Amino acid sequence: MSAKSNHEIVAGFMPLLDSAILVAAKERGFAADEGIDLRLIRETSWASIRDRMAVGHFQVAHLLAPMPIAANLGLTPLAAKTIAPIALGLGGNAVTVSNALWAQMAEHGATASLDPALAGRALRLTISQREGDWVPPLKFAVVHPFSGHNYELRYWLAASGIAPDREVEIVILPPPLMADALAAGTIDGYCVGEPWSTAATTAGVGHIATVKAAIWRSSPEKVLGAAANWAEREPDALAALLRALCLAAQWCSSAENHEELAQMLAEPNYVARPADWLLRGLSGKLDVGGEGTKSIEDFFVPFAKGATFPWKSHALWFYSQMVRWGQAAHTPENAAIARETYRPDIYRSALKPLGIALPAANAKVEGALRTPTPVGSTGASLTLGPDGFFDGALFDPDKLDQYIDAQKL
Repeated sequence: MSAKSNHEIVAGFMPLLDSAILVAAKERGFAADEGIDLRLIRETSWASIRDRMAVGHFQVAHLLAPMPIAANLGLTPLAAKTIAPIALGLGGNAVTVSNALWAQMAEHGATASLDPALAGRALRLTISQREGDWVPPLKFAVVHPFSGHNYELRYWLAASGIAPDREVEIVILPPPLMADALAAGTIDGYCVGEPWSTAATTAGVGHIATVKAAIWRSSPEKVLGAAANWAEREPDALAALLRALCLAAQWCSSAENHEELAQMLAEPNYVARPADWLLRGLSGKLDVGGEGTKSIEDFFVPFAKGATFPWKSHALWFYSQMVRWGQAAHTPENAAIARETYRPDIYRSALKPLGIALPAANAKVEGALRTPTPVGSTGASLTLGPDGFFDGALFDPDKLDQYIDAQKL
């Protein structure tokens, strides 16, 4: 810790690739350089992180991007007001299925391309065949009810003509247990962040069917959640932490640092899995399972494309899915709570001294950018996209009511 450190911050995290920015902030000294004594506490489930945030054990935490919204809407036990002043990267998830299910999907046209439309069609045809054989519904696991994993899995299934909850059962499991559950036959597939899909393919018990980076390109995954009362009391500490995380994200984004970062994350107090597994996710070169390595564009993006910016359109899309799947009622008040959970104002204020690209807008039309596109920003220049949902849909946060109504159909 540097001599200028004067803020102790305790942060909870899960053993996942996308904890990288927090880990690098501590281990590479970015936090200490900003006067932060950053204590990282490894947890085993998102529910534990949620509860420890609520009772004040953590000032901040590595959180699933929808979790602060759910807390502010009062949808979780021990809900405590939480803000999201910075994102922790884009992408990083995959949908992995058992070898037995993959074999059935392959018979219906699935390939190692990871194309979500092709894989979704094959899964739909497989489910139709299984229904004719009177076998139980397939069971897929996600990491938490209020997670990008849950919503992207459901979005992919629904857009592929499969009814979540009716044609596929969706259950909750902590990430480190998923590969073992797949091997045991307890589940048929799961959606999770790295390295837990690599855990299954390396063990020879699963096959990656598709990835988040293809279901919704340039899509959000984790945020730093901050206890709102702490953030109000300690704005300088929060700003210093955001600067440290931004600098760490820049460092994590450089390919020349990936080997060192993978070794760092592999340590027992962090992800505690082989560095080679973590390097695959960092490089986007994944073993998809029995068919060699597949290079995936923008599989995990720590810094580029505004990856750390807390877009209000991301918050509102997650909220739209909470409504779609019966977790929340759609009211103007609830929409406002979701919108105000993400805090680009705090982000801009904290990071302006760094001279990095700061988006001029707080929200954008999700799915509108078909190619890399320069956008308005202060500081450095900023290029976003391509983004987009695999089915070609758009999400315009200014047309939230219409989007929610259309999803009822």
